[in-house]
Amino acid sequence: MAIKNIEIIVNPPAPHFVGDGFRVHNFIPSAYHLDMQRMSPFIMLDYNSKFHFPPSNEPKGVGVHPHRGFETVTIAYKGKVAHHDSTGNSGIIGEGDVQWMTAASGILHKEYHEEEFSRTGGEFQMVQLWVNLPAKDKMSPPKYQGITNDQIQKFTLPDNAGEIEVIAGEYQGLTGSASTFTKVNLMNAKLKKDGVANFSFPAHFNTALLVIEGSIEVNGKDNVGTDKFALFETEGETFEIKASEDAVVLVLSGEPINEPIASHGPFVMNTKAELMEAFNDFNVGKFGYLED
Repeated sequence: MAIKNIEIIVNPPAPHFVGDGFRVHNFIPSAYHLDMQRMSPFIMLDYNSKFHFPPSNEPKGVGVHPHRGFETVTIAYKGKVAHHDSTGNSGIIGEGDVQWMTAASGILHKEYHEEEFSRTGGEFQMVQLWVNLPAKDKMSPPKYQGITNDQIQKFTLPDNAGEIEVIAGEYQGLTGSASTFTKVNLMNAKLKKDGVANFSFPAHFNTALLVIEGSIEVNGKDNVGTDKFALFETEGETFEIKASEDAVVLVLSGEPINEPIASHGPFVMNTKAELMEAFNDFNVGKFGYLED
């Protein structure tokens, strides 16, 4: 097994608001070298770094919007989000929880700060990741996986180093809670100071990490600080992370989907014609109805 080295470390891009409830740094696809093809199957990553929202009587968030052709994965680190969609799903994503929504053939969606969190205010920290679907699955029925933290498989590291939350994929024989259409690994490494975790993924998988809390050293040589994103080379299989202080690290690795990408806003398809069809279907109401 060869070492998988870091190709580039990316500082958080300037933040912008999505709606009025999510203050995000967009790493994928707008940051340098993090375009959709290079990062496939991961086609968008918005990171709401830790931000304090004051109390509000009106929950902040994003109103009704469509999606087609991919999956949205929301990981809550601080704060709570309430969501609704046009298939009748609704729920609350609490701290430590994951929402894995397969938009596929089309869905309307809205997400807001949960009412009690809105009233009290507080620290808010989330990741939203879009995972592309292969052409054969883009028009499959929408579905929803609500994964509470107690349902996430956890691997306890030796020497009191911490634990790995396996959201999807596999770590040391432990299989993640989420079902995926292609080979996707998504996990939180929660490490204590000086704690070490080793990872191994196929060389050709697109692999990266985002430091949510603390700071780490990768392969004994690269320091990656809070809110920074590290992209690995597409050669070598194994790498090691060591916590320089207590740390939380989101690790993602997936098999590339080697197909054309045609994207515009909330639609990610394979051709421009499919994009036009998505807009037309949305305009004539084929995505269902959801009250704003």
